[in-house]
Amino acid sequence: MMKVAFYDAKPYDEDFFTRQNHSGALEFIFHSFRLDESTAITAQGCSAVCVFVNDKVNRRCLEALAQHGVRLVALRCAGFNNVDLTAAAELNLSVVRVPAYSPYAVAEHALALLLTLNRRIHRAYNRVRELNFSLNGLVGFDLHGKTVGIIGTGKIGKLTAQIFRGFGCEVISYDLYPDDGWAAAHQIRYASLAEIYEKSEIISLHTPLTPETHHLINEAALSQMKKSPCLINTSRGKLIDTTALILALKNKQLRGVALDVYEIEEGIFFEDLSHDVLQDDELARLLTFNNVLITSHQGFLTEEALSEISRVTCENLVCLSENKPFLEGTRVEP
Repeated sequence: MMKVAFYDAKPYDEDFFTRQNHSGALEFIFHSFRLDESTAITAQGCSAVCVFVNDKVNRRCLEALAQHGVRLVALRCAGFNNVDLTAAAELNLSVVRVPAYSPYAVAEHALALLLTLNRRIHRAYNRVRELNFSLNGLVGFDLHGKTVGIIGTGKIGKLTAQIFRGFGCEVISYDLYPDDGWAAAHQIRYASLAEIYEKSEIISLHTPLTPETHHLINEAALSQMKKSPCLINTSRGKLIDTTALILALKNKQLRGVALDVYEIEEGIFFEDLSHDVLQDDELARLLTFNNVLITSHQGFLTEEALSEISRVTCENLVCLSENKPFLEGTRVEP
């Protein structure tokens, strides 16, 4: 039986992975702490480690893992920027990920955030629980007829655009590699970033994080947003320059902001800090705005997505134990 060490494991990870391991071919060891070079020793005797977005799988960590006999780093997520792929290849360590689990989960969460922000559902909920039934300050707007800019039309971006079309919105989109057939089928038009910034009343980000998209939404981009849009980000936190975002909010350049991701999530997101002092001053400032809604990277958190993540990961772990090729499209190369 092959041993696998899990890091930054939450109760839902244990639940879904244990269910997926119905054959008992794998032995799971769940750790609530994160993987880094100081905790890598806990993988001793394991053939694989399963990590998440905030684990630090750098060269020194990978060297320690290799010394302890680990052969595979399995990411239970799509992103892999926290793994030194060059070092992994040099150490003969394979790296796999889950490239797609449920695009519906993230697309639907983006809309849930916008609807909650727009109609002030979160504020109304708190008011009513205190027996305050006043409607003052809860005015929203109809989505129907609004112009929505979608930046990035991969699977999630496309689904988000299609949902907005269902609300009767005019959707314009931007992507380095436009899918004209899809756009025509859904009455969606590709446009430049400049046009999206100028004309959109809602902007939703769905592009991957690359050197080119780092701080895509910066002071210059925000200054081009002529209609004080609602800005939604369920993709990657570093797409937005937080300092510039706070300034734009203070200057009332944005109607509202809905975030499921943040620039510096490590040590904050996925943790219970309710008894601590928040050390991130910019996040603390964002939380003071009544037109900002933040969730802690929960867009993926549906039963369907967690089932798919555990299925793909477990199948790759079994492939390792049986010396078979990994599932197509899941191996990550430097």
